[in-house]
Amino acid sequence: MIKIDIFLAITLVFLITVFACEQANEDSTIIEEKDPQSLVIVVHDSFDISKSLIDKFEEENNATITIVKGGDAGEVLNRAILERGNPSADLLYGIDNTYLSKALREDLFIAYKSPLLVNVPNHLVLDKTFHVTPIDFGYVNINYDKQYLIDNALDPPVLLEELTDSKWENRMVVENPATSSPGLAFLIATISYFGEDDEYDYLDFWEDLRNNGVVVKDGWSDAYYNDFSLNGGDRPLVVSYATSPAAEVYFSEGKYTEPPTGNLIIDKATFQQIEGIGILKGTEVEKLASDFIDFALDVSFQEDIPSKMFVYPVNRRAAWPDFFQFAQVPKVHSDISHEDIDEKREDWIEAWVKVVLR
Repeated sequence: MIKIDIFLAITLVFLITVFACEQANEDSTIIEEKDPQSLVIVVHDSFDISKSLIDKFEEENNATITIVKGGDAGEVLNRAILERGNPSADLLYGIDNTYLSKALREDLFIAYKSPLLVNVPNHLVLDKTFHVTPIDFGYVNINYDKQYLIDNALDPPVLLEELTDSKWENRMVVENPATSSPGLAFLIATISYFGEDDEYDYLDFWEDLRNNGVVVKDGWSDAYYNDFSLNGGDRPLVVSYATSPAAEVYFSEGKYTEPPTGNLIIDKATFQQIEGIGILKGTEVEKLASDFIDFALDVSFQEDIPSKMFVYPVNRRAAWPDFFQFAQVPKVHSDISHEDIDEKREDWIEAWVKVVLR
C-alpha cells in the first residue's frame, strides 16, 4: 500500500511538472505574441500631431510608432521612389494632388479603402483607386506682413500682375516647385491665372518676377521662417497658406487678437491642396498600417489637425477650432484639372526652372 502511495505521489509530481512546463511554454509564447509591432511613418517637415494621439494608437494596437521627417513633400516622394519595393517606412504621409499622379505611376502604394471614407466629401477623395487616402486640405496663396506694408506705405496687391511692379522689387519669397508642394501649387495657380499661351502667360509673369528680385527657397519652412519679414527676414510677401494668419493668432498666446498677416485672395490665384497617406509596398505590417489610416480619418485625429498643421480636416464630422475664424476660404481657386497636372507637371517645372533659376 505504501509502495502504491509513493508511486502515485511520484506520478502526481511528474504530471504537475509537465503541466507547469507546458504552461510556462504557453505563457512565453503569449508574451512573445504580445511584443509590440513597429510602425514607421515618413512625413514632410510640416507634419505635426499631438503626442497623446500617437500614444493612444500605440496602446490600443500594441504598437510603437516612429515618425521620420524627410523634407518637403517632393523630397519625401523622391525618397520613396528610391526605396521602392524595399522601403525604410511603412506609411508615407503628405502626398498631395500635385504629386499624386507621379506617386501612382511609380507604383509605390498598396490599395486600401478605409470604411471611414464615407465621412469624406467626394471632391476631397483625390485617388479613386484608393492607393492614397485623403487626410487634410488647405489653400496655397500669398501671405503678406501687415505691419511691413503699413511702415512702407504699401497697399496689398489685388492682382498678380502688380507683383512685377518696381515697388515690390526684392520683396517676395517663393518655394521651388521642383522640391516643394506649396511651390508647385502656386506655380499651377499662376498657370490657371495667366494661361500657357496667352499674349502674357505664366512664364512671362515668372520672368518678370525673377527680374524683380524674387527669392526661391527649396521648402516652405525655410521661406516662411527665414525670409518672411514677420519672422525677421526682409520679404513681406511669401507663398504660404490661407490658414497661416489664423496660425499666427493661435501661436501668439493672446498677443494678437487679429492676425499680423493677411491673404492675397485673388480669383484663380490660389490652389486647393489635398494631402493624403499611403501604405508603402514592401511593408511587413500592412494591417497595422491600414489601422493607422482609419485612426487618422477618425474624429479625434481629424480635430487635432487644424491646431497642429493649420489645414482643414477632410472628415465632415470633425469640428474646426474657434481661431479658424481668421482663416479664409477662397471662392474661386485654380481650375487646372488633375489630368492636366499629370500630363504637364514635369514640362511646367522644367520650363519654370529655365526661366527662373538659369
